[in-house]
Amino acid sequence: MSPALLIRLKAAGPWAFGARDAGRDQVNSLYGSDSLYSAVTLATGQLGFLPEWLSATAGEESPAAAFTSLFPFQGDTLFAPPPLNLWPPPASVVTTPSPVFFAKMRWSAARFVPLTLIESIVTGQKVLADQWIPDAESGCLLRRDRPSSSPFRVSARTSAAVDRITGRSGAPNTAACIDFEPGAGLWGVVRFRDENAESTWSGRVEAAFRLLGDTGFGGRRRRGWGQTETPEFQRGAWPELLIPKLKRVAERGGDPHSSSEPGLYWLLSLFCPSKADRIDWSGGEYQLRVRGGRVDGSGSDKKKLRMISEASVVAAVVDPVGAAVHTAPDGFPHPAYRSGFAVSVLLPRVETALDQTLVQAPSEVEAPEPKPCPAEQPQQASPDEDAEAGTTSAAIEQLSPAADGQEPDHPPSTEASDEI
Repeated sequence: MSPALLIRLKAAGPWAFGARDAGRDQVNSLYGSDSLYSAVTLATGQLGFLPEWLSATAGEESPAAAFTSLFPFQGDTLFAPPPLNLWPPPASVVTTPSPVFFAKMRWSAARFVPLTLIESIVTGQKVLADQWIPDAESGCLLRRDRPSSSPFRVSARTSAAVDRITGRSGAPNTAACIDFEPGAGLWGVVRFRDENAESTWSGRVEAAFRLLGDTGFGGRRRRGWGQTETPEFQRGAWPELLIPKLKRVAERGGDPHSSSEPGLYWLLSLFCPSKADRIDWSGGEYQLRVRGGRVDGSGSDKKKLRMISEASVVAAVVDPVGAAVHTAPDGFPHPAYRSGFAVSVLLPRVETALDQTLVQAPSEVEAPEPKPCPAEQPQQASPDEDAEAGTTSAAIEQLSPAADGQEPDHPPSTEASDEI
């Protein structure tokens, strides 16, 4: 187990982060671990220990500290993207008093799921389908029996420059942003290599986050966007800091390390494999994202890098480590790194997890119109009644089944362009 630091950032205003080429009317709801590493690195430069920080992270095969991406939270509930191989949840762990909820529940609409629910799924415990409902605005899965507002929503802010002498304003411009509800914000974890690394860097990392809380994360920081209240820190051991039940599952015989087969690692960060990582690409389930951005100060475009996204599950013999990739333009005077260090959770091997039959997802194909019922024939009718009323038979249209779309021979990978 490695020491870790859980960080909660309560938003003090709007946030904006995402792809620079996506337009001002678009915003991302996930702050990538590579962007977080870049922000902390710039903060260490202001605090005076940048060379030492780069040497301990980007200059090492095993970094002294690695970051998860930032995910939303509301109150005491932490949300995270669920493992791709277990979402929608397997039918073996889902139960409900009414079968209607199996058809009405749109599991795939939830992008962020409470960690308590993810803990139940990965440890093979039963999940009540009628307790949950996906929130359309934020993509978070909320409790149906605990009414609450959306943790965050995407909105737009309009601003315009005003001449102090004439009082006239220029052309207004509108930019998309994320507005958090009171008591909501983003959380992340810093995983340290060992206790020596924690004692050396824990206080410095906390100082960097306090500085970033005042200066802001993401875009439009000069207008006060991306600022937070005083960060909250919680220390613990990884991964029990997030999923306490994993230790008890291992004690009951669900420890993946006891098997010679590759373990399944659930990624909570962007991941760029290093040459030393022993990844079994025939197993697991993962998606790709293309990351870009610009070098701070110069504005030069960084080299784009394809990375494995959060929520992906990779199969590996040992814990994946990842690497920091030099993405500065050719001929640039100094290096510029993109963090691809992995922060992952080793999923346990439990009997209920062997049934990978997923809950049936709602079909996107519209249902055909109902067939008209044929007119009922009278059992015994006199000739006079037949002539007066007449009997007609309704024509029943034969609906031809729609052609099923052919699935590709290989699983598709999702790519998105983001910047830091």
